Amino acid sequence: MQKDRTDYNRGHRRRLNQKFMNAGIEGLHEYEALELLLTYVIRRQDVKIRAKALLEKFASVKEILDADIDDLKQIEGIGESCAVFFKLVKETASLYLKAKAKEKKQVTCTSELLDFCRTVMGGKKDEEFAVIYLDVQNQIIEFETVQKGVVNQAVVYPRQVLESALKKKASAIILAHNHPSGHVRPSDADIRLTKTIQETAKVLDILVHDHIIIGENRFFSFREEGMMP
Repeated sequence: MQKDRTDYNRGHRRRLNQKFMNAGIEGLHEYEALELLLTYVIRRQDVKIRAKALLEKFASVKEILDADIDDLKQIEGIGESCAVFFKLVKETASLYLKAKAKEKKQVTCTSELLDFCRTVMGGKKDEEFAVIYLDVQNQIIEFETVQKGVVNQAVVYPRQVLESALKKKASAIILAHNHPSGHVRPSDADIRLTKTIQETAKVLDILVHDHIIIGENRFFSFREEGMMP
């Protein structure tokens, strides 16, 4: 009986793998994509129950990848190795999207950059403020998180941002931060901070291309909304 079950699991894994190879991720149900991921950390066991339990608890693959390790470990059969693996998948995706954004010859608010910001900042439970530094050709020099916690002018210092820009020899910057609440409309503090950084940067001959606010499934661009000259 045990041998029959082991043979079934092997066959099921092969079928899942082949289905992915033939049709890509779009050819898999969400729970099947999770199953396939789990096969790389759980050997010779049926992982379908674990995959469906994860989706029942967290509702989507995105929520699973955004979840804390301790919360993932609350699911029966999901140990530390599985939880860390999911975090590794997300962080690896962040590296890929960052590299894709850097490949662009010119960057202001490209889809690749937005995808990267969403991946890095979209699932955060705390607010973070980041700066994307660009060279004279608008190519990305670096993405740097400069503040974690409540973002306002009292904790994000324009001087800190612009000193870093000068050190990196940046000609322009893009500001980005997340709103864990999911609402992407800028607060009064967001607007004041953006204006202060923009005015200070102008004196140093550094352009501020945009300020992007990342929410759950949406974003807000100061430039696209006409809030930046």
